[in-house]
Amino acid sequence: MTRGGRWVLVFLLALAAGVGAYYSSRAWFAPAPVEKPAMPTAQAAVIPDRRPDVTLADRDGKPRSLSEWNGRPQVINFWATWCAPCRREIPMLNKLATDGAHPQIALIGIAIDFREDVLTYLKATPIAYTVLIGEENGLDAARAFGMESLGLPFTAFVDKQGRIVTLHLGELHRPQADLILSIVAALDAGQIDLQTAQARIRAEIPRIG
Repeated sequence: MTRGGRWVLVFLLALAAGVGAYYSSRAWFAPAPVEKPAMPTAQAAVIPDRRPDVTLADRDGKPRSLSEWNGRPQVINFWATWCAPCRREIPMLNKLATDGAHPQIALIGIAIDFREDVLTYLKATPIAYTVLIGEENGLDAARAFGMESLGLPFTAFVDKQGRIVTLHLGELHRPQADLILSIVAALDAGQIDLQTAQARIRAEIPRIG
């Protein structure tokens, strides 16, 4: 990375840190054709219907595409080492990935951060799921998910057909993750349709958030 590019990324990450600190973990949204109340500027301008096919390097430097997990429901968590809510989420995400409660899911963390900082962090804090490292490309990945102004952390829940069911903006807690994943599982099983799944998430998440 050039010195100029590094300073641009530093500025954008610092801006994201300030924005992310402003929003609470109760702020979340799902793509749906309904009128929404006025939301803060960190909200996505347009959330795509389908998960974008982002390719980023993993911790070993190998390019990995999100399409690698096609056919499985995905939990895609955007985070950074300097983001306190992001760090708080990691133990919960580790358990979510390993405790067998949702064995069908693919959990992927996308770090919008400097590669060397992420690798140093991973030495001290083991992460049990796939980690992709973005640097500038991580910002592009966030925008591909509809995030015009970045606030971290945020988490995308994707069904096995590759449709974005919901985005959760702010710190994710286990009861919220379990509820969303149970609704995604019902969607994947054909028990409900996408519109019903999104309506249930909008109605039920505030009750436990």
